[in-house]
Amino acid sequence: MSAELVNTFDPMLLARIQFAANISFHILFPSISIALGWVLVFFKWRYNRTKAEHWQRAYYFWIKVFALSFALGVVSGITMSFQFGTNWPGYMEKVGNIAGPLLAYEILTAFFLEATFLGIMLFGQKRVGDRLHTMATVLVAGGTTLSVFWIIALNSWMHTPVGFEMINGQAHATNWLQIIFNPSMPYRFTHMMLASGLTVSFLIAGISSYRYLRGGRHGEIQIGIKTGVTLAAILIPLQILVGDLHGLNTLQHQPAKIAAMEGIWETQKGAPAVLFALPDQKERTNKAEIAIPKLASLYLTHDADGEIKGLNDFEGKHPPVAPVFFAFRIMVGVGLLMFGISWLASWYAWRAPAMPTLVSRALVAMSFSGWIALLAGWYTTEIGRQPYLVQGVLTTAEAAAKVPVPMLASSLIMYLTLYVFLIISYVSVVFYLARKADSSPTVPTPATTT
Repeated sequence: MSAELVNTFDPMLLARIQFAANISFHILFPSISIALGWVLVFFKWRYNRTKAEHWQRAYYFWIKVFALSFALGVVSGITMSFQFGTNWPGYMEKVGNIAGPLLAYEILTAFFLEATFLGIMLFGQKRVGDRLHTMATVLVAGGTTLSVFWIIALNSWMHTPVGFEMINGQAHATNWLQIIFNPSMPYRFTHMMLASGLTVSFLIAGISSYRYLRGGRHGEIQIGIKTGVTLAAILIPLQILVGDLHGLNTLQHQPAKIAAMEGIWETQKGAPAVLFALPDQKERTNKAEIAIPKLASLYLTHDADGEIKGLNDFEGKHPPVAPVFFAFRIMVGVGLLMFGISWLASWYAWRAPAMPTLVSRALVAMSFSGWIALLAGWYTTEIGRQPYLVQGVLTTAEAAAKVPVPMLASSLIMYLTLYVFLIISYVSVVFYLARKADSSPTVPTPATTT
């Protein structure tokens, strides 16, 4: 690629793509470790109660996946912190008095908790008593949840900032409780926890089905399938409910984002739900539109004649429409597919003598479907905040550094190359662990001391 061509790129766009690549790669692994920690607590609890070996085997297999996910999550998170200083210095300069403490709280509470007990959880099963090992598992799972709490608190504040005042161009906290529990935080935190649960449930069901299709008939395989599909069948209706509440909250605080998600250009009552369209931001209209009359107003305002503000009310201050529009539909589409597959598979798992081959193959194909839905939802909410980095307080352009385009382009290529390699490696290792598990059935014997 010639230097002349590289220099034609928008440096802020390249910086945004680079950060998006970093956070997209990073979020894949915490989305697994967050909920998988609690599934491990469940497996451990069941083993403690029944002393049945298949619960211990399930714990032993999935703790390996947890360790792999946790390691990649920690390492990939480091690169993002560097970018705050290299690519986005205006962010910390303007809102660092709020962002800095929240990030520090995560390290001081969640990360230290995880780091302290992770070693006991991973390597202490034959060295410490069963009670201590169980407690370590619970504390590590709690640490991952606490980590999400602080990160989502900061991210939510960026969408719905409250509890601060501007002094000499810098944000200063006036009420930390308002900052932490800002208007969108409860919905985002719950939405993220449920998304993590769905990601893990399909991963467990998919990998267990993969082992089943290869002839594995160990008890932990049936446990994995039943746990995965049942958890998914329970969580997906809850996610739909929370998504509806989150949508109402977003309509109140970020109406431009809702307008982009729905592809609504003109403010109107009884707004239609646009199932498909090709948004044309230049002409400010939708092409090839397929819509259901009044449905958007019904599920957004719970009133078929409710008013929805259109994008033309926010001209110059609304996000790019097409990425938000399509990302939202991918998220919803994958969610509906999860709903159908999880309920069908749950019926077979609990009522039928065996899981049909076709359903098992579908579960294998959807092993990492949670990643797709998660990224689509993340792009919807983050791109939907543009042109702001902190809603109404700091624009993305104000926070960007003047980094030379060739430096941004070269580092972006290196990031993308490394991330593609690591994702392929991660998926390959997970399936390798599944194949290896059926050929090496031994598990560590827990210590008998308490």
